[in-house]
Amino acid sequence: GRMWAYTVGFTVLPHVGGFLGWFLNRKEIPQWYEKLKKPSWCPSRRVFPVAWTMLYTGMGYASYLVWNDLGGCGSKAIVPLGLYGAQLVLNWAWPPLFFGARNLNMALIDILCLDGLAIGTLCSWYRINRVAALLLLPYLGWLAMATCLTIRIWKDNPEHKS
Repeated sequence: GRMWAYTVGFTVLPHVGGFLGWFLNRKEIPQWYEKLKKPSWCPSRRVFPVAWTMLYTGMGYASYLVWNDLGGCGSKAIVPLGLYGAQLVLNWAWPPLFFGARNLNMALIDILCLDGLAIGTLCSWYRINRVAALLLLPYLGWLAMATCLTIRIWKDNPEHKS
């Protein structure tokens, strides 16, 4: 029974910060984000909650697989789960930086660091659990798009950089 609780806990954890980021910044989206110049390939606003629900579920479950394979939070888990935790913090920090603070410079720095940590997480997990690493691939694909989108918005909206 306990393993089921761990599975659910690890799977739900990423959603907590994602939901808080959305909740705290939801008013900024129609008021500010809609007025920004965005590229033609920018996904519709309706796509984001669906995509993030799937991505957070996959990465959360993957983190459980890694934690379980490493036998919990012992010394072997410091690097793989530390990288995961660090990238999760940067993931959660992006919406408040972008939408809340409207700081495109900090949002861009955040997502570039996030990309590096997410790739590091995938590489460290690959040696532990290949399924967990593969579960991160859609997330890395979405992050690549989000990074390109952040760069374009940063470049095309110079009046909103700080």
